[in-house]
Amino acid sequence: MSKDSKITNGVMLNAYPDSIGTNLSDLVAMLQMPEFKNTFSLFYVLPTFFNSDLDRGFSIIDYNLNEELVSEDDLKALEKLDIQLKFDIVLNHLSVASPQFKDLLKHGNQSKYKDFFINWNTFWEGNGTIGDDGVIIPKDEFLNKLFMRKSGLPILKVPFPDGTEQPYWNTFYQKVNDDKSFLGQMDVNANSELVWDFYEETLKKVSDFGCKILRLDAFAYLHKEIGQTNFFNKPGTWDYLKRIKEIARKNNLTVLPEIHAEYGLHLHDEVANEGYYIYDFFLPGLTIHTIENSNSLALLTWAKEIINKGYKTVNMLGCHDGIPVLDLKGKSVNGVYNKGLLEDDEIESIMNKIIERGGRVKNLYDPSGKKISYYQINATFFSALGEDEQKLLLARAIQLFMPGIPQVWYLDLFAGKNNYKAADNGGSAGHKEINRTTLSIQDIENGLKKDVVINQLEMIRLRNTLKAFSGEIKINETPKNEIDIMWVNDEDFAQLKVNLQKRDFSISYSNNGENKSITF
Repeated sequence: MSKDSKITNGVMLNAYPDSIGTNLSDLVAMLQMPEFKNTFSLFYVLPTFFNSDLDRGFSIIDYNLNEELVSEDDLKALEKLDIQLKFDIVLNHLSVASPQFKDLLKHGNQSKYKDFFINWNTFWEGNGTIGDDGVIIPKDEFLNKLFMRKSGLPILKVPFPDGTEQPYWNTFYQKVNDDKSFLGQMDVNANSELVWDFYEETLKKVSDFGCKILRLDAFAYLHKEIGQTNFFNKPGTWDYLKRIKEIARKNNLTVLPEIHAEYGLHLHDEVANEGYYIYDFFLPGLTIHTIENSNSLALLTWAKEIINKGYKTVNMLGCHDGIPVLDLKGKSVNGVYNKGLLEDDEIESIMNKIIERGGRVKNLYDPSGKKISYYQINATFFSALGEDEQKLLLARAIQLFMPGIPQVWYLDLFAGKNNYKAADNGGSAGHKEINRTTLSIQDIENGLKKDVVINQLEMIRLRNTLKAFSGEIKINETPKNEIDIMWVNDEDFAQLKVNLQKRDFSISYSNNGENKSITF
């Protein structure tokens, strides 16, 4: 694989290895179809690329190729298509089936990996009281600060060879079966140098697979300290990020920290100011708000912030997860309220609209188990827009003209609808399956006969190939029911003009000295 570390400014496909057909070779075959020529320059392959067992890939067993879904020939074919790869490293946790945790279960306190994971009771010793179940309950002053992803204490009790059950930190998913077998994403202890040895080994490995961009999944939960929220602890999280970035640099990788937080907290600002790429998790909700209310003010305010502050972003509409809504909110910081990109009633309106159209909800909880907010809403972007093809085309056009690298979820490209059966059958994380329908090769062939698919591919091809998009962006002043965005690079230009009330739009551009225009 090439070691050139320069990241292309083109369009990024996003899918699981088996989102199309049965394995990655079927997806590669799709990209080799003539309709996909020059459409994508990057591919974010989700982590079932590696060996995993829970949360559709985000519970990593090891970072070797999942040979049921991926082959070396697939990687060679993607390189031949000149497509750069983006992978995940799940910094915060590993599967109970990882070699490290299996060794811990086998050898207990004699394991080499005794300190690789976090024994909850050891961590909180002296800072809480033992409950009837033998688990320390932290003092209220500490417990009430913790940022929770689920109700109850974030632990999984596991059997040790001495017959005891030990509580280990488990921020995210777990599954305990009736026969007492279990799965879980076990938080790693970044105070252990063995963990950093593992990161060194993993980053070299993914680089050898051809990775150019490395998404740092759940990195904000990695640093843990008594008395902090244990979500983006400062300065500890910054120290860890710098250390990871240095390892990445040695392996010609660009890191992309993944973080969901309220706009008003301004963590996106802090991360961007340190020179990192950031995810534009604000765009999905802003796009829906813009289209549904024929009002571009909030969207263009955010676009101007990206431009004026020089953020390097990766943006999206749909993705493997839900549509973020918490991210748009304001937040009080040190007694001062920082406004969000939208008002709370505007966010509530987006949520209600998507839920009315069949979306499923994921919540966040306080330490007592009380719901504190919606985290995200799970739906396909097409269904979130009321399954209106013109709205989807307009949303795609807005995304492609926004600053940043556009990331395209495979199911949105084919105007996929909510999959309620998959959501109902998916267990505790079933809400996510509403937006992860596997498409057959026949589905692809049928989709390529539809205008909504062909027109998206046409716009994507322009965004991926026109020189204008490597130039400067300008937001032209318009009434709030219009959008006018222009990209200019020397003599080349690309311009999007939108009438939000009519929901029609045009794209004008220059190509090889010839000016063209398309109306949708």
